Amino acid sequence: MNQQAASAAFTGAKTESSTPRFVAPNAKVRLGSTKYRALKRQQDWVEIFAWGTVLAVTAMFLIDGGLASLTDASAWMSAISRLTALVATDLLLIHMLLIGRVPWIDKLYGHDRATLTHKKLGKPILYIVTVHFITSVIQFALLDGKNIFAEAFSMITTMQDMWTAAIGFVLMLVVTVTSINAARRRLSYEAWYLIHVTSYISVLAAIPHQFTTGTDIAGKPAQTIFWATLYLFVAGNIVWFRFAVPVINALRHSFKVSNVVRESSDSVSVYIGGNKLEKLGGQAGQFYMLRVLTPKQWWRPHPFSISAAPNNEFVRFTIGARGDDTEMMQNLKPGTRIVLEGPYGVFTEERRTREKVVLLAAGIGAPPIRSLAESMAARPGDVTIIYRVRETEDAALLSELTEIARNRGFRMHVLEGKRGNPNSWLPAHMSGLSDHDRLTQMVPSVKDADVFVCGPAPWTRAVVKSLDKVGTPTHQIHAEEFAW
Repeated sequence: MNQQAASAAFTGAKTESSTPRFVAPNAKVRLGSTKYRALKRQQDWVEIFAWGTVLAVTAMFLIDGGLASLTDASAWMSAISRLTALVATDLLLIHMLLIGRVPWIDKLYGHDRATLTHKKLGKPILYIVTVHFITSVIQFALLDGKNIFAEAFSMITTMQDMWTAAIGFVLMLVVTVTSINAARRRLSYEAWYLIHVTSYISVLAAIPHQFTTGTDIAGKPAQTIFWATLYLFVAGNIVWFRFAVPVINALRHSFKVSNVVRESSDSVSVYIGGNKLEKLGGQAGQFYMLRVLTPKQWWRPHPFSISAAPNNEFVRFTIGARGDDTEMMQNLKPGTRIVLEGPYGVFTEERRTREKVVLLAAGIGAPPIRSLAESMAARPGDVTIIYRVRETEDAALLSELTEIARNRGFRMHVLEGKRGNPNSWLPAHMSGLSDHDRLTQMVPSVKDADVFVCGPAPWTRAVVKSLDKVGTPTHQIHAEEFAW
């Protein structure tokens, strides 16, 4: 698709009194279902490999005589303990890799889907580890003639590296319990983040006893090579991409706050400057983990989508005051040092397969929609923007979205007001028809379009439900939720 010139060349950061200027949109984009099928094939190969490792550890257990000599209860407990330990460890490594913000995983699945899979694996892994712990204690209790509580205490205090394994198990329990939705709702993002950092400690604490007290790895060359390779692969990806690359980029680009501009009563745009930003990469619609290097904020990052298309002058985030650190970010001072981790996410034009596009935003979900509208390859009439706001006078980035739509010939609908009912994503004054009928009324071609949706999680789910009802295929729906 060729791009008609629709906006002026980029000239620099917006100030409070200036009119924003925009980068030139993408010249073309590859469309069609072929690239979606290619993506699915890549995902299939990764998943075959992942499940193949689970089958491999099970096969090694069986080949090593894992089910031989099951003559008494102690032998049965031993077999179950060994197999559950192997399977749980393998799944735990996959579990850690999924949340490691590894670029090749992110490119295939996106942060949301990788995080969802990570959450789904958490409970089964904990159940398997619990079975391993219980059967191990029962096995040794039967052999030693002790009750299980005395045996558990004896194992932790006398067996090599078993006390670290016990610490790892307790930490895993804490992390899993705090991941339950009811618990997460009671925790701030900062508390949740701090607790989940301990997941790395839980894995490290469990490793030694597998090699010193386990009978399935120590002294067996093939198994030792397999497990050492698996551990090094996962650790290498996490250490390099999660920790080393952000530090290298921070030193290379020397990120600092260059400007902070008020966008609405509860949001500001933070402009991050630095060296060689053109080499940072990234696409419109992606997000970074932003770490503010102040005494109170340095220890944990926060995810924010960029609110302007990538350029060689700044990286911009539009941040709403939603409690915790975001309140403090409203008053960041120019010169404050920043570390950016990323970019992450597949809420980008790279996932687009159709000529027509619908961009839906609500509240502070506007930033990635705004950057997509600026950069997306499109002819006049190809793109429809729907922006759901409380009130137009206090909507972040509304003037910029309006100007982009006007310059590029996009249709734009601004939906103002309170919701008609808790299950609706539309304002009360539009409640005469169902949500999906209203959507079809605004965008008759929505069934044949790529739809990008960004906003609070309940609102996003309501929009996706409407899209399902009008018949928009799942692979054409791209949703970015502000949830953790």
